[in-house]
Amino acid sequence: MKADKPLAVVCVSGGMDSCVTAGIAAETHELALLHVNYGQRTEARESKAFAGIADFYKATKRLIVDLRHLSHIGGSALTDRSIDVPEGKIGREGIPPTYVPFRNANILAAAVAWAETLGARAVYIGAVEEDSSGYPDCRESFFDAYRKAVTLGTRPESKIDIVTPVIHLRKAEIVRKGSALGAPLHLTWSCYRSQSKACGRCDSCLLRLRAFKEAGVPDPIPYEK
Repeated sequence: MKADKPLAVVCVSGGMDSCVTAGIAAETHELALLHVNYGQRTEARESKAFAGIADFYKATKRLIVDLRHLSHIGGSALTDRSIDVPEGKIGREGIPPTYVPFRNANILAAAVAWAETLGARAVYIGAVEEDSSGYPDCRESFFDAYRKAVTLGTRPESKIDIVTPVIHLRKAEIVRKGSALGAPLHLTWSCYRSQSKACGRCDSCLLRLRAFKEAGVPDPIPYEK
């Protein structure tokens, strides 16, 4: 009799990176999927994407966490309506205004707490360092430091690892990986601005469009003309 798969918590925003990360995790683990609402502009559309991805992977363990304090803190075009989401520019220098201060640390705190409660030994997150928007909390060095904090801040027997399987992949490689895994890329949402049709002009849309083009795979979501 085949042993049951071990449990992993997977952070799923609804975007393609986290969707493919869920697909990678599903090869070896039972999934407990975590989604975060933090007052972002496209919160409703991202929640819909999360629900679709969770249904696709038949995840019975799901948790939606309210981190709305990030919108009260502000400092990001994704949470503060007085800050415009800029026109996209691939290769932009510096940290863009769409960076949400210390967001990944907040997400991981919730995910690790849930993992410890569930007895999961891994938390997967779809951060990308090499082909992203330059967010400091997507760097491998950040996750290395966070692993140490998790070891120090949880029960000795918990032994929870932070797994970042796509961190060194380019976006086109992530699309190819998702296609090979049969991940539901058609359910994902990446746009920073719109919730019906993707704007096609923000940083996230430009990175996504380039990735699908380079991968030679049609992008299955609708865009504004």
